[in-house]
Amino acid sequence: MTRPRSRPRPQGRRRTRTQARARRGILWIAISGILLAGVVFVSVAVLRMNIALDHANNQRADLRAQIASLQGQVATEVASWRIQSQAQQKLGLVAVDPSDIGYVDLSKK
Repeated sequence: MTRPRSRPRPQGRRRTRTQARARRGILWIAISGILLAGVVFVSVAVLRMNIALDHANNQRADLRAQIASLQGQVATEVASWRIQSQAQQKLGLVAVDPSDIGYVDLSKK
C-alpha cells in the first residue's frame, strides 16, 4: 500500500510570515525606544527646572536676609538720629566731642 504523498508547503508563504513577524518586532522595538527617549527627555527637563527653582529659592532667601539686615541698619540709624534730635530740642543736650572726655580711675586707693 502506498501512501498518498502530502503536498509540500510553499516556502514563499512561510518566509513572508516570518519576515512580517520580524518587521513587527523591529517596529515595536523602535516605538519602545522612542517612548523611552521621550520619558528620559521629560525627566531631564524636570530635573533642570528643579535645579533652577532651587537656585531661585536660594537667591530669594539671601535677598530676604539682606533686606532684614538693611532694615535693622535703617532702624538703628533712624532711632539714633531721632533720639539725638529729641534730646537736643527738649532737654538742650548736645553731643560732646569724644576727645574732650576724661576718665577717673577708681581702682587706685
